[in-house]
Amino acid sequence: MFRKKRKEERTVFFRAKIQMNELSEKVKELLAAKKISALHEMLHDMNPADIAELLSDIDDERDLLLLFRILPKEIAADTFVMMDSDMMESLLEAFSDRELSVLIEDMYLDDAVDVIEEMPANVARRLLSRASAETRREINALLKYPHDSAGSILTTEYIRLYPETTVDEAFGIIRDTGIDKETVYTCYVTDHKRKLVGVISALSMMLAKGGDLIGDIMESNVISVRTTDDKEFVANQLQKYDFLALPVVDSEDRMIGIVTIDDAVDVIVDEYSEDIEIMAAITPTDKPYLKQSVFSIWKSRIPWLLLLMISATFTGMIISSFEDALAAQVALTAFIPMLMDTGGNSGSQSSVTIIRGISLSEISFSDIFAVMWKELRISAMCGVCLSAATFVKIMLVDNLILQSNVSILVASVVCMTLLVTVVCAKLIGCTLPLFAKKLGFDPAVMASPFITTIVDAVSLLVYFAFAKLMLGL
Repeated sequence: MFRKKRKEERTVFFRAKIQMNELSEKVKELLAAKKISALHEMLHDMNPADIAELLSDIDDERDLLLLFRILPKEIAADTFVMMDSDMMESLLEAFSDRELSVLIEDMYLDDAVDVIEEMPANVARRLLSRASAETRREINALLKYPHDSAGSILTTEYIRLYPETTVDEAFGIIRDTGIDKETVYTCYVTDHKRKLVGVISALSMMLAKGGDLIGDIMESNVISVRTTDDKEFVANQLQKYDFLALPVVDSEDRMIGIVTIDDAVDVIVDEYSEDIEIMAAITPTDKPYLKQSVFSIWKSRIPWLLLLMISATFTGMIISSFEDALAAQVALTAFIPMLMDTGGNSGSQSSVTIIRGISLSEISFSDIFAVMWKELRISAMCGVCLSAATFVKIMLVDNLILQSNVSILVASVVCMTLLVTVVCAKLIGCTLPLFAKKLGFDPAVMASPFITTIVDAVSLLVYFAFAKLMLGL
């Protein structure tokens, strides 16, 4: 059943891709034939996200500008904010002052802030200069919040009601102002000093009588966040409570704005993308891969590679210091790659699991001893299983088939090292991300590359210690 469902999902995806490719070709044909009215009719009923994807296939800047200018006014701003930053910049530089003014006034405030933050300073200044005084004041207020805070992703465009407002009056407010708000499904109730006192859904109002007071039917137990809260925490709160929007208040519980689910999704995607890049030892970037230059990709990768290369020299130093032991028992050399790889893989498993738990707020530093105890038992089971399999492999494959003549004593050294290495690797892998988080670093830094480098050194030290102890080297 599951496989059938996945097949259906893939079919829908490929069908959608084929359809989008066909639409893209159709747009290019109409552009070449200068059939502007046909293009306008074609784009009129399309979703802004699909239009933005279509425009990304247009290479000629003049054609891109033409297509954007024939978009219906009601979807132009929504389409614009879904474009990549290079397309935005290209259009903003080509727009007239009047077009800039219309565009920024049609955008939701949080979208306008995002666009301004992505643009070069000269483009951002020009765009801001075409906004009305009120819009400019509100945008500047949002730009003052720290980049990683709830304030940086909130919008002030929400429906605000008072406790003494009747249901009929509330619907009148929604009809008059709802077109300019991010959401009308949830309304927020404040006193006249803007202090948040309740929340009410459109459904609750529809089920109430017209003369009922909002204060009598609202939900007074409101879950909110502060403007200074981390935006990843805000996104997790939205996910936890399945809200479409979350109110944001200041230190005095005064309503500042709301964070909507679309912004939360963007935050989660950005954070996970950043974590994946850090875990792969790459400096995070906002640009898509194909939009980055070769030099910028090189610059994001080479510092980490240099650091890891230098740290890996310790591994070479350890091997060099035990040259005599390796010369006396040449068979030991053959098992070094296997021990190092298994240790690195074991540590990576634990670190990735813990990093995910930290990201989802499932694990904190206070859980470190519980985590260590669990990983200790897991690693012991894994180590025993791997050691037994390795012993059988040495006896059957290496000795009987490959005629390597590995002694039982050497096999014992390898298996004992493997057991201890797996235990050490998993303990290192589960604790380093927690210590990194405690010290204020991104736990993702302590992912595969660093864990592998550390565990490589540990596995060699353990290996040669056992070799000296059991083989008398």
